[in-house]
Formats: sequence, structure tokens, C-alpha cells
Amino acid sequence: MLVLFCHFTAALAALGMPPFFGFILADSLGVSAGFLVGWSYVVPPVCTALTSPWWGRFADRFGKRVSLLRAQLGLALGFGLASLADSLWIFMLALVVQGVFGGTFAASNAYLSTFVRGEALARYLNLMQGSARAAMVVAPALFGFLVMQVDPLTLYGYLALVPLLAALILWCGPATLQPRAEVGPRSARDDTPSTRGGQWPCGLIYGLQFGFSFCTVVTFPYFVSFAQETGASTLQAGLLFSLPHLVYLLLVWATVRLTEPVPAVHIFAVGLGLLVLAMPVQAVAADWVQLIPGRVVMGGGMTLCFIGLHRLVSNSLVSQYSGRLFGSLDSGAKWGGVAAGLIAGSVSVPLGLAAPFWFGAASAAVTLLALLVWPRNSMATLAKE
Repeated sequence: MLVLFCHFTAALAALGMPPFFGFILADSLGVSAGFLVGWSYVVPPVCTALTSPWWGRFADRFGKRVSLLRAQLGLALGFGLASLADSLWIFMLALVVQGVFGGTFAASNAYLSTFVRGEALARYLNLMQGSARAAMVVAPALFGFLVMQVDPLTLYGYLALVPLLAALILWCGPATLQPRAEVGPRSARDDTPSTRGGQWPCGLIYGLQFGFSFCTVVTFPYFVSFAQETGASTLQAGLLFSLPHLVYLLLVWATVRLTEPVPAVHIFAVGLGLLVLAMPVQAVAADWVQLIPGRVVMGGGMTLCFIGLHRLVSNSLVSQYSGRLFGSLDSGAKWGGVAAGLIAGSVSVPLGLAAPFWFGAASAAVTLLALLVWPRNSMATLAKE
């Protein structure tokens, strides 16, 4: 619960402010160039994508707890610097600091891996992902209210206290946690690459993470505008945006139990298949009510993909290199998000606001094809290893 609190507070703050970058640049900093709003979105994930693998190696060498403390303090420094910004360049520097020295998700997962293993780690990773989904549901409404009460830059100063509090709690908590063996026997089939996901190459998992992240994130930037085009009010568009994340929170634990005997690779493949179906359903919706089934199916696909991916990761983990693995995976997710944001911005104007959904469907289909074809060529090699 300590790690979960550290991650949730960081995710809430990091996800809550970006929707208001346009307001910050225009009203607080006097910057009117609209394209800079997009750059503001891209700066933190690009910096995180570049530095996460390095911080992963740092965690393996100096300790996962130290790395998590570093991430919380890095966020606090970035938020504090943003609160002092009196120009665009100081604000951009604050975003760079946030991206370079943050990375709380990878640091939290690596820290978890020091005391849980295997299926237990997969369950905790699902819980961590639930924390991120909950932050995405809560943050827009919460910070929309707060920005009405407090100047956004001043709010950044208050937000700096949140990761500081998390770091203090972590610092005062137990210094070490002993690895805990998994309860219950593991069958021989658990260790084969085609079942629970044992020893899948990190490069393949990185590719799956990239493709999955691109598929979902490419629909995020312009979804509210697209929903409004179908007749949704601002409130309805916001609720529709949150719906897949709510589906995850509602279904994940029941789905984990129901899919226990199912191979991880099959779970991930079915999730991708649902995403392939969900994207066109949304793209062709004639009104906002018709978006609801597509959003629900998208939430189900995301749930299955996360469950399958977490099992693949947890069963391919070498504990002494867990920082490096989670750092690389976080980098893959961030690069997928950056690519998705750039593509969404490039195609939405000439092709229309429905275009990102088609690109998302294509990305999910390509990722699914890679997942289905790759083991057929390489399973024999993995079996020998």
C-alpha cells in the first residue's frame, strides 16, 4: 500500500495539470502560440523515454528504494520549479526536470519486484495500473475544480508537497523488504513461453508495450473534440473519455481470477483483438450514444492487455535486473505515447478527428500479428533455452 500511495499521488499530480497547459501558457505566462501547448505535452514523456533505461540501471546498482525516492523528489523539484515560472523557458525547464528526474511508475514497479515474484508481482502490477487508471478518472474533474479556485502556477507549488509527502512516508517506512516466495506450486507449463509467458525476450515485450501504448494513446488528444462533434456536451465527453478506465477498475480483479488458467500470451492477444474491434466502432459513431459500446469494448481490451502484459513481464523478470527491465518498458510506453501524440496531431486536421481511431486499430492489428507470428518462428529456440 505504501508503494501504491506513492504512485497514485505522483500520477494524480502528473496527469492532472497537462489538460490545463493551454490556460497556463495563455493566462499565466502570456504565450499565445497554440503549437506550444502540444510541445508542452510532449516534453515530459520524451525526457522520461530517454532517461528511463538509465534510471533503471541506476536502480539495479544503487537500490530500488533509492530510485523511488529519487523519482518522488524529482517530481517535487519539477513541480516546485513550475510554480516559480515567470516565462515560457522556465516552465519548459520545469517540464524537462519533471520528465528527466521523474519516472515514478517504473521506479515503483522495480521496487515492488524486490519483495514479490511471479503471479504475485503480476497482481501488484495490475493494482499499480489501477492506480494510474483511477488517477486518469479523478484528475480531470479534481484539477478542473482546483484551477477555478487557485492560479495554476500557484497550484503547482501545492502539488510539489504531494511527492514530498510520499517521499517522506517512503523514507520513514521499512528500509528493506525481504523477497517473498510465491505461495502454491507452479506447474511445469507455467515456465514455458507459450503459457504463462515465461522468459519472453525483453525486446519482444518492449515492442508489445510500444504497440499497445500507441494504440490507446493515439485516441486521447482529440477525443473530447471528436465526442463533441457527435453531439456530446463537455461533461458527457469527459465521462466518455473516462469510461474505458472505469471499465478497467470495475473488471480487472474478476478478470484476473477468470483468466488464471489462460496463457498470458492468449490474454494479451484477445485484448488486442478487442481493441481492433473497438476503434472502428467509435470512428463511425453517428452520435455520442453510439460511442458508449466502443468505449466499453475498449476498456475490456485494455484490461486484458494489461493483465497479459503484466504476466509476461513478471514471468520474464530477472530480479537483479528488474530496474533495467521496468525502465526499458516505461521508455517503450512513453515512446509509444509520443509517437501517438505526433501522429494524432498530424492526421486529425487533414483526415478528420476520426482518423486517430483508424490508426489505433491498425496499430493493434500489427501488434497482434507480430504476437501471433513471432512465437511460430522462435518457440523451438526458446524451448531449448
